Amino acid sequence: MTDYALSDETRAKFKKISTASIATALYKRGLRNQFIQNVVPVSPKAETMVGQAFTLRYIPAREDRNPITVFRNADHPQRVAIETCPAGHVLVMDARKDARAATAGSILITRLALRGAAGVVSDGGFRDAEGIGALDMPAYYAKPSAPTNLTLHEALDINVPISCGDVAVFPGDVLVGDRDGVMVVPADLADELADECSEMECYEDFVLEQVRSGEPIIGLYPRTKEEYEQRYADWRARANR
Repeated sequence: MTDYALSDETRAKFKKISTASIATALYKRGLRNQFIQNVVPVSPKAETMVGQAFTLRYIPAREDRNPITVFRNADHPQRVAIETCPAGHVLVMDARKDARAATAGSILITRLALRGAAGVVSDGGFRDAEGIGALDMPAYYAKPSAPTNLTLHEALDINVPISCGDVAVFPGDVLVGDRDGVMVVPADLADELADECSEMECYEDFVLEQVRSGEPIIGLYPRTKEEYEQRYADWRARANR
């Protein structure tokens, strides 16, 4: 658990930052395994997903513990997670990368969206994926999967450290998701990464404009030639960046 609270300012900065820039900034700090593997958008969204992690851990289902009647229990962890994930957070599910059965369906994810969640990420499957994709809220999964979660998964723990797509996710970590996928940012690095990556994005916009106009890469990206220092400063002034 963490006492970190994602500020509106930092959230707004991450909304304009790519997962690629975040991956590079984390790599510079020695963190090489923060991109959730084999997870894709259910449906690409125009706006980047940003929110702190609220987690749900599944273990392999055992038949005597997971009849269909368990959904009648008011304390069923899957249902409780949907109803307690704080607004502005991302529900992150650990399905052990097993997408043969769903981890949720469109009814539960619609409820999550209406409660104000910033998104949902599962390294397993979703059922009724078309309905989930139609929501405004970003959702990421391994693939569509019709079988109920009880077939293979037992929801067990809420808001504990989990693995999702081979990445350690701790409650309160900041998740950033774009069309490429989802990065996990340790909470204690979130504010400084937002600042650093904002500058990276600005310079890369300048670089892309230069490349499109025929400029060679060497000395420009990365910036090792002094001539580009002034050209970048002039570009920022003109672009009000």
